[in-house]
Amino acid sequence: MNIRWEPYVWEEPHPVEPIKIEQLEQEWGVRLPLEYKKLVALYQGMAPEPSVFDAGKLRDVFCVLLTIIVDEEKESYSVVRAYDILKPHIPAGIYPFGKTSGGEYLCFDYRTPPDHPKVVLVTVEAFIRSVADSFTEFMDRLHNGGTLRA
Repeated sequence: MNIRWEPYVWEEPHPVEPIKIEQLEQEWGVRLPLEYKKLVALYQGMAPEPSVFDAGKLRDVFCVLLTIIVDEEKESYSVVRAYDILKPHIPAGIYPFGKTSGGEYLCFDYRTPPDHPKVVLVTVEAFIRSVADSFTEFMDRLHNGGTLRA
């Protein structure tokens, strides 16, 4: 499915230099998925369309691809800020990349296997729900709603 990216944090795109993504990888000690790096470099702070995803019997909306660049006025959309908020409440190896309509976080889960992170949803109660086996699978499953997929 083709994904369109719509403005969300800013009115226009804010591309990210690869060095900023590399610095984040070094800070977190992980290799981020290549498809994610390509998307965030172009579309940080933007909203995907379609944006609905299923996590078991739960349905949610992927509202925004968190930003790599820290903008003081938009700090709440930064991956670094999101990680700082989540870190005390979740196991090591989970790193945010997106935010949902309910203020929950879509995250990479590097716990197993550490070289191919799964996508999980971290709820406001800090529960961790499996969403997809990879970032690519997650993006491929985005849809417009309708019948809940099993």
